[in-house]
Amino acid sequence: MTSYPQQPQQTQPYAAEAGEPPLWAPYYGAPIGAAVKRFFKKYTDFTGRASRSEYWWWTLVSVIVSSVFNILAGVVGAAGATVSDSGTVVLGGGAIVFYALLGIWGLATIIPSIALLVRRLHDANLSGWLALLVVVPIVVFVLSLLPSNPAGQRFDQPKAA
Repeated sequence: MTSYPQQPQQTQPYAAEAGEPPLWAPYYGAPIGAAVKRFFKKYTDFTGRASRSEYWWWTLVSVIVSSVFNILAGVVGAAGATVSDSGTVVLGGGAIVFYALLGIWGLATIIPSIALLVRRLHDANLSGWLALLVVVPIVVFVLSLLPSNPAGQRFDQPKAA
């Protein structure tokens, strides 16, 4: 069994006067703005850990942005909608723009979202390879809810500032 050097586990939010933790460390109690900023700064970083707040704030932002694009596509598409001879509704051309934006958003955030999930799994002291279970969403949902585990520090790789 391998022994990893232990660092002090941060389980409480960082004090405002102390500032944010370094990017390699999880930010427990991260506010929404900091979580989104860290998501984009660690765009394809599959190493290290991410706190529950980092993960769930980003998930909320991602769902809201996707929902807005879907709603706008439906509203704009309905404005020019027609009904075909078979009775199906064909959305107007404006919907294509918002569905294209939705596709671009999805492509731009899929890899970093998987990287964030891997870091979240690391914080619970689980292998990042469990992220491959995204085909079974309920399993990933349950795993992402797990609390931090001090043994997850083995995934930390402190980097120079």
